[in-house]
Amino acid sequence: MARRASSSTNPIWFIVVAVIAAGAIAGGFMLKGGVTDPYRTLTVFPVGDYMQNSNSLRGNSYKMEAVVGDQLRFVQSARLFSVEVNGEPVSLLVPAELRDVNIQKGQRFLFKVEVGDKGMLKAIDAKKV
Repeated sequence: MARRASSSTNPIWFIVVAVIAAGAIAGGFMLKGGVTDPYRTLTVFPVGDYMQNSNSLRGNSYKMEAVVGDQLRFVQSARLFSVEVNGEPVSLLVPAELRDVNIQKGQRFLFKVEVGDKGMLKAIDAKKV
């Protein structure tokens, strides 16, 4: 007479392991989204406040996700672009230090910006999204 196995793996353990693995994968994707933002420590650009009174934001740095519009002006030291932030058009000065960044109309960029004198936005850094 053949012997029967006295213990077997409980199917509940497979379910528990599958739930833990799914949770770990979901957590990893959430962490990846936060870690890939190079400007995660900066405040999001308050476009509404900027439109009301840009002088109140002078000297502050922000992160700004924008869609590039037209290039308004080009000189040796800088380029002036029209960008759209949350549906609002604003102008952005891109200095010569960022000349290696290929900025074209319709592209989405994540900019580190500084509000300068007279409320002019100046790009400090740019990453294509």
